[in-house]
This record gives sequence, structure tokens and C-alpha cells, in this order.
Amino acid sequence: MDHYSVEQLCVNAIRTLTMDAVQRANSGHPGMPMGMADAAFVLWAHFLKHDPLHPSWPNRDRLILSAGHGSMLLYALLHLSGVLTLEELKQFRQWGSRTPGHPEYGVTPGVETTTGPLGQGFANGVGMAIAERWLAEHFNQPGFPVVDHYTYAIVSDGDLMEGISHEAASLAGHLGLGKLIYLYDANRISIDGPTDLTFTEDVASRFRAYGWQVLEVDGHDREAVAQAITTAQADREHPSLIICHTHIAFGSPNKQDTAAAHGAPLGEEEVRRTKENLGWPVTPPFYVPETVYAYFRERAHTWKAARTTWEELFKAYTKTHPELAAQLHAAWTGQLPAGWEEVLPTFTPGTMMATRSASGNVLNAIAARLPTLIGGSADLSGSNKTYLSAYSPLQRHDFQGRNIHFGVREHAMGAILNGMALHGGVRPYGGTFLVFSDYMRPAIRMAALMALPVIFVFTHDSIFVGEDGPTHQPVEHLLALRAIPNLVVIRPADAIETAAAWRVALHRRTGPTALVLTRQKVPVIDHHALKSPVAVMRGAYILAREPGNHPDLILIASGSEVALALAAWKRLIADGVQARVVSMPSWELFAEQPPAYQAEVLPSTVRARVAIEAGLSLGWERYVGPEGTVISVERFGASAPYQVMAEKFGFTVDNVLTHAYRVLQATHAPAVKIPG
Repeated sequence: MDHYSVEQLCVNAIRTLTMDAVQRANSGHPGMPMGMADAAFVLWAHFLKHDPLHPSWPNRDRLILSAGHGSMLLYALLHLSGVLTLEELKQFRQWGSRTPGHPEYGVTPGVETTTGPLGQGFANGVGMAIAERWLAEHFNQPGFPVVDHYTYAIVSDGDLMEGISHEAASLAGHLGLGKLIYLYDANRISIDGPTDLTFTEDVASRFRAYGWQVLEVDGHDREAVAQAITTAQADREHPSLIICHTHIAFGSPNKQDTAAAHGAPLGEEEVRRTKENLGWPVTPPFYVPETVYAYFRERAHTWKAARTTWEELFKAYTKTHPELAAQLHAAWTGQLPAGWEEVLPTFTPGTMMATRSASGNVLNAIAARLPTLIGGSADLSGSNKTYLSAYSPLQRHDFQGRNIHFGVREHAMGAILNGMALHGGVRPYGGTFLVFSDYMRPAIRMAALMALPVIFVFTHDSIFVGEDGPTHQPVEHLLALRAIPNLVVIRPADAIETAAAWRVALHRRTGPTALVLTRQKVPVIDHHALKSPVAVMRGAYILAREPGNHPDLILIASGSEVALALAAWKRLIADGVQARVVSMPSWELFAEQPPAYQAEVLPSTVRARVAIEAGLSLGWERYVGPEGTVISVERFGASAPYQVMAEKFGFTVDNVLTHAYRVLQATHAPAVKIPG
């Protein structure tokens, strides 16, 4: 059998495995894998520098299936490469399987990122390409290209419709990410029907305008696809989009080029007819000729050789450049340099400082000790205080710096940060105003789902933004972020807690962290003998105790409202009330603490509780209980100086006292005399 015939068998094996798996599950998207089988095979078998049986070696090419609904395309290739068993393909979309409906990072070996929400993978790839180029410029030495790989993605019409792809493509073109190559499955079909219902733009011209190299091929002509990839690899100045004109559900007599093949099984009869049309045995299902397996076993020698050659290169690099090698190894494994915390700044109690400014001080203090800490802001670096002043920004022909100007592209920024974290070797962070976390929420959710250690810096955290008005004043955003599983939200009370929050965020490896910071200055609190880093790590702690060690009332607050709680506490203590102040910067961290610690901070016997936070009250009921109350914001803000906002919205000592005595009276707290 000639070479072409063997490769045709490989391609048709991808198609038939897809049809059978989707049919068995009675759920899935067969059309895209059937249409992109030719192009994906060419990339996987002839260009991708990878070793499927060792999928995590650092210098592998990255391949993202941004069109995650076509997951069987990737699963079929992983099966043929010896990673997934046939039984695992038969468990497609079933409970606990390694073949979920959309590719999931950490579930299936060889899956570089979780995809499904269209456009996310597209932007992840930009982040991976940024990380690759940055690491190459900082660690490669003459004769030692230890970081040198491409980032590929297979993208769909839906990916290119989503707004995030516009943002990410624009930045990729601006930065000239020449080792970024995307294969676009231009099959002209989406769920509702032909794409010309909604999508008639000139994609090629659009990407050329972004600064991409654009190539167009017949996606079923494997030689043409190979030539296009070769041309794309040769252009190191521009990212490349290879438009592959394909037929969805290629080979299906009745469903090729129809929306019916997009998101539903073909049906038993159509599967039979398609196999006959492809010259494939109708039975048994999941049939793969031994010739196909033999072909992939042969390719495995080439894939293994690429990995082992790199491993030898890195060994030599370690001997020649031991310090750089150690630093790079630590970066890949997520190790923080010893002693980095020693340079964290200290702050003087009684002074005034916005927590965003304290965060900026922390970042600039630790930057030299954490050489792979890299990030920026969505055009707000001066406001977010995320700029590393000793370093330059990344530019098209200069990646020596550590500041990324993401532009006004919040959604893409979030997904790009995720891609950087997925790539490994760098520790990414990014900032914007808290109110604009809405724009990047899908990317934040994906970071949490994939357990990525991304740090999101959100400043201008409340109605106390002031004169900018309700469009820029977050109200529901703290609650919205807290609703995302595996996202730790920290709203520090002052500069000291902010430094501790950064310590928590940088040590956290199992998910993203959101730091929520003030625009306005707040007092640096005298924490006395409390070890604030440890206290913040616990999510909540007793900041000010009652004199008798048996509280009648607990004031709970986060962020800038902690200072207000302390001011009210002083008045309560002067009135003879056994009052306690609990600073609660993080619900999530507090929920992780042992029950005994939680009971120590918030004794169940104390029913009189007042929570104070400049946001929605929803959720605080778990901490104040049925008889407590919350001083909150239950409407949109207004345009006025923040001091006026505090008065109008009831964030005053007098209002806290009014609520405190009201709950004391309602709970019949013993030995409490109510003034007046």
C-alpha cells in the first residue's frame, strides 16, 4: 500500500472513530472532526513537535483545539497515538471518563487547555505564544535554544465570531507573534445554519489588517495544507492564519455541508452510508486497521526523538549555564525563590494609603526576586498600579521587559493570562477596574475551572470610586466573583493586609486569586502583635477584641470598611459594649479553615452581628445569621466625592452604631445598656 493510501486510511479512521463515538454516546459534534480530519492529521503527524506518550515536556509545540465541540478530533488522534484506549473512546461524554464532551485540561493527557466556550482557546494560544517568546529571549543562549516551539490552534467560524478573538488577534498582530499558527476550519456552517445568515465579513482581509499572514487552502488537500504550514513557519514576523476551506461531515451522503451534522449524531443509517461512501467496513464499530496503528507507532519514533534530543540539549545547557537552568527549572515547576518574602515592604500604622498603591509597592519590591513575574493592565497600569517601574514594556521587536500593555481588551487579557499560565515558566498577573471584571468573567471562570495560578488585580473596588459615577462603581461584582468556584477573592483592609494578600496569591498554585483594592486612601491599621500574613491566609481574624473576652456583638467587615468598623468599635467599647471586630478579607479562605478556628472567630453564641461592606448584602447572611444585619449597597451608585457617597449610603460611624444597638436589642444581649 502506498504512502498516500496509508495516510488516507489514517484520516478516515479519525472520521469513523468520531462517528461511532458520537453515535454511541447519542450526543456530540461529528461534523467538525470529519471535516478537519485531513488538515489536523497533517499537522499532528508531520509538523507537531510533541511526544503524545510524554505530553508535558516543556519545549513541545502546543496544539489547542479552540473549537472544543470537535473534541473527538483530538481524542481520535490521541487514541491512534497510544494515549487513549478504545474503551475510553467508547466512554465519550460519560461520567468520569477521560473523553469528556469538550476537552478538559488536567483530565485528558495531551489536552493543553479546556475549550468549549468559543474564542477562549484562540486567546489562550496568544498567551502561550507570548510566554514562549518571552522565555526564549530571557533563557536561550548561543547554541542552546532551550525554549523554541510553535503554538498551533484549530479554530472555527464560531471562534472568529466571538468578540474575544478580535481582541486577541489584534494584540497578537501588534506584537508580531510569528510562531503562532492557526488553522481555521472554514466550513461555512454553524448551529443555526449557513454562516452567511450572520457572518459575511472578509475574514482574510480582517486578519491581514490585524497584521497576520493569511494563507488559503483546500482543507482536504493534504499537500496544500502541508505547504501552507511550512510557509507559516517561515514567517517569524507575523502570526499566521491558514484558512482551510472544508466540508463539515465530509463523506456523509446526506449530511455533509448541513447544520444537521454540527451538534447531533448522524444516525445509525447515515453512519452506515458514510462508511460505505468512505470505503470503510460498516462493522464492527470503532474499527481501525492495523496498518493505521502501525503508521502511528512509526511516527512515535520521530516524536520521541524530538523530546530526547531536547532533553540532551537541556542537560548540556545545565552544565554550561547552571544558574539560568536552575532558574528555568524552578519557573517550570512553579517554585518561588527562597527568601523572596524578605523584600515585602512594611507600612507605618496611622498613615494613609490606597490599597491599590500598596499593591503597586509590593509588586515593585518583589519584582527583582521573582524574575518570571510578568503582567500588566488593560490600559490602566497607572490606575491599577500594576507597572513594574524597573522594566520596559513588551514590544514587537523587544521582549526583554516584563510589562504587557494589553490595551482596552479585558476579555482577551484574562484568557491570555490563562494561556501564559498554561504554557508554564511564567507567573502572570493582570489588572483592570473591578467593574470591568464583567468583561473578563468567562476567562476568570476558565482559570478557576482549570485551577490556574493566575492573579487578577481589580482596583476601584466600590462606590467610593466617587465622581466617576455608577457606570464605574461596582456594586454586585464582589458577590459575582465570590460565586465562581475555586476563585479566591481577597479584599484587604489596608496596606499591611495587601502585602499579605500578595503573599497568599503567589503561594497559591491550585487556582486563581482576585485581589480587590481601593482607589481611595485608607488608614494603615495598627495590627499590634497579630501576624497579619497568617491572619489573612485564614480569610478572617479577630482584629479588635472585646475587653472581657466574651463578646456581645461582632462587627465584620472587609476592605475599606474595616477602618469604619474599628472607629465604631471604639465608640461601642466606650459605651461599655463587649464588642469585637473581625476583618474578613476572604470568604473562600475562611471557609477552608477548621471548624474550631471558625468558631473562635465567630462564636455561635453571639447572635448580635453586623457586617459592613460597600456591595450587595447577598451572601453575608451566612456570617451574620438570622438576627444580624448588613450595612450594604443595594442599588447603583451616584456621581459625587467619595466622602459624600459614604454619608449618603450610610457608611458612617453613627449608622453603624444605630445598626449595632438595634441587633443588640433584638437579640437581648446580656448586660448591654442601650444608649437613649
